[in-house]
Amino acid sequence: MLRLTSSGTSCGRSLDHPIHRRHVCRRRCRRGLPRNGAPEVAWGDTFFSYDPDRDLEPKYRLPFATIVTKDYGDFDRASNLNRPGVFRLNIGVSKDTYRSLFGPQPPPLGASGVVDTGHDFTALDQIMPHPVYAPQSWVCVLNPSEATFQAVQPLLAEAYELVVRRYAKVRPAGES
Repeated sequence: MLRLTSSGTSCGRSLDHPIHRRHVCRRRCRRGLPRNGAPEVAWGDTFFSYDPDRDLEPKYRLPFATIVTKDYGDFDRASNLNRPGVFRLNIGVSKDTYRSLFGPQPPPLGASGVVDTGHDFTALDQIMPHPVYAPQSWVCVLNPSEATFQAVQPLLAEAYELVVRRYAKVRPAGES
């Protein structure tokens, strides 16, 4: 079960994101750092994944949620995260949950490099499709307020449960 707390991270670090000061996943989190094998553009961002033994191959170590604090060059800049104090919480939900929130997933990226959903991806404190990963059922919110963070708690719990089930498929029972 996913539990969120305001006491600190399971990796023993005090993180400086506003959301970390208020609510932190108690399961494994990884900061984007050189020693973690993260590409330089991801340094400083946070990736929440399920790897209880901390031994999954990187190709299987996919996050169920991330906190991103900056634009990723031409690839992911629709949220204008380079604004002071702006960050984006990203959550991978089920197709059914995505559809219940926003309707069908959009087709892959358009010519502008973002999905065409009609959302203002720079808007703060609004749950919306992810500007790049909406076709894969990812949602996001920029600088969630306390009330909005409470509203996304079920989405985070679902994302966690999805990754735990995925882990069980990659790592058969009894293998640890």
